[in-house]
Amino acid sequence: MIFKALSVGPYMSNCYIVGSETTKEGLIIDPGAEPDTILNAVDQAELKIKLIVATHGHIDHVTAVNQVKEKLDAPFAMHEAETVKGGVFGKSPDVDQPLKDGDVIEIGDLSFTVRHTPGHSLGGIVLIGHGIVFSGDTLFQYSIGRTDFPDGSHSQLMTGIFEHLMILPDETVVYSGHGPQTTIGMERQANPFVRDWARRIAEESKG
Repeated sequence: MIFKALSVGPYMSNCYIVGSETTKEGLIIDPGAEPDTILNAVDQAELKIKLIVATHGHIDHVTAVNQVKEKLDAPFAMHEAETVKGGVFGKSPDVDQPLKDGDVIEIGDLSFTVRHTPGHSLGGIVLIGHGIVFSGDTLFQYSIGRTDFPDGSHSQLMTGIFEHLMILPDETVVYSGHGPQTTIGMERQANPFVRDWARRIAEESKG
C-alpha cells in the first residue's frame, strides 16, 4: 500500500493519501487545507486519484476539496446525512457519491468499509480495511471527538466507537483526523473515555 500522511492548515488536520501499489490508483481522505501540498504529494506518489472522501463536513476536513477535485477530476464522497459546516471559502463542495453505513470503497486492490459513527457530526464516518482505520474526528489518541456541537451526541459517538472500532483487533492502527496515530489496543487500555464507557456498559449489564 502506498501511504502518505499530511498535517494541513491552521487546525493541523490530518489528510491521508492511500494508493494501490499494483494499479497506482489512489484515495484522498480529508483534504482540509493546503491544496497545493496535497496535490504535490499525489504527484510524488504518482497516483491516479479515483475518489476524495471526507470523514465529516467540518471546514478543517473539506476546505481544499474543490481545488483538489477540480485539479484531479475525481469525485467527492461524504455520508448522505452530512452537510458542510462552518463556512468554506467559496462554494461548498458538491457530493458526487453519497455514502452510507456498510458501503465498500474499492481502490485498485484496496478496499475500505464505511461505518457510520455519528456524535461528532450527523454524518461522521470511519473507514476500515487492511488492518487500519481512518477515524476522522471520532477517535483520537487518548481522546474522542467533541460532542458539544448542535448535532453532537456523546452517547451516539461512544456507541459507534464500541460497535465499530472496539471490536477490531488490538493491533489495528488508528489514523485520526488530528494528532498522532494510535492503535485500538492502546485506546482500549488507556483512553479515559473508552474506559469509562466500558465500565458503564459493564455496570448496566449487571442490572
